[in-house]
Amino acid sequence: MSLTVDIEKTLGAFHLNVRFEAGNGVLSLLGASGCGKSMTLKCIAGIERPDRGRIVLSGVTLFDSEKHIDLPPQKRRVGYLFQQYALFPNMTVRQNIRCGVREREGADAVVDAIIRKMHLDGMEKLRPRQLSGGQQQRVALARILVNGPEVLLLDEPFSALDSHLRLELEQEVRAIIRDFGKPVLFVSHDREEVFRLTDSIAIMRDGGIETLGEKNAVFADPKTVNGAALTGCRNISRITPRGETRAYALDWGVELELGRPVGGAQYVGIRGHDIQPGDGENALRCRVAEAVENPFSVTLLLRPLDAIAPGALVYRTSKKHGAHASQALTVHMPHEFLLLLKE
Repeated sequence: MSLTVDIEKTLGAFHLNVRFEAGNGVLSLLGASGCGKSMTLKCIAGIERPDRGRIVLSGVTLFDSEKHIDLPPQKRRVGYLFQQYALFPNMTVRQNIRCGVREREGADAVVDAIIRKMHLDGMEKLRPRQLSGGQQQRVALARILVNGPEVLLLDEPFSALDSHLRLELEQEVRAIIRDFGKPVLFVSHDREEVFRLTDSIAIMRDGGIETLGEKNAVFADPKTVNGAALTGCRNISRITPRGETRAYALDWGVELELGRPVGGAQYVGIRGHDIQPGDGENALRCRVAEAVENPFSVTLLLRPLDAIAPGALVYRTSKKHGAHASQALTVHMPHEFLLLLKE
């Protein structure tokens, strides 16, 4: 099974221009609010019509602007889980699921099977208001899966849940999508959620895809400032090349050995947990501007002493290496943890 998307759509000043292919497995669209993640899903589902391009699902053309093909949503075999689940409040659990079945023959048996699979036994006569958020989500997924979709579109499926329920429901959804065995598109702006659920990541910005790849590769080398920030890197500095593999970090006031050619990089980044205490490669003298205690660690906000206009460094360390405000502290940044980034 495969999904091919190559579309453009303009809405006022916003321009969506995305191109990607997704096979069996989970592809996450990761980006800030308003970057085009949900709009991409709506175009695939047929809720929104692209201005140009093609969408092909498992060999079936859903949309082709040149050939004037635009299948209606009910003919696309696309399962779309909305953020608020869109259950009918006046219908029971069974009725909500039953309305997703297109083939009347054998419908009751199909509904019974999906109710058992989604662990909704005993809830068939309840209405949505009588269900927890997690139960509502399972009903919504059951209504989608009962019709045998060729692709699943999950639009921030945990945003409506309390934080203590998210991890439990995330595990249930992970099992469902692994069992699904077809393309799944997962939209989120939560990098940890994305990392746990996904196989590949497409980082989006301003309507386009900046970086696309296997999740570990994207986190290891996000390539852009936006990608680094979205994957959790809070320490980013402008750089000036000082040789083939060296650069001066303008916001940190230190010359760095990068361990590889600078190339076209304009910035360098390092994740807070990759900063090391004490002297070493790419050592940096700092003052602790603030110390924030976490349950099992300490987050230090560091101000480099030698930078002309020092940017803050966020350094996360164990409590045994903690420090207090105004204390002088030396840390170092091994080159293998440095990220070379473009705008």
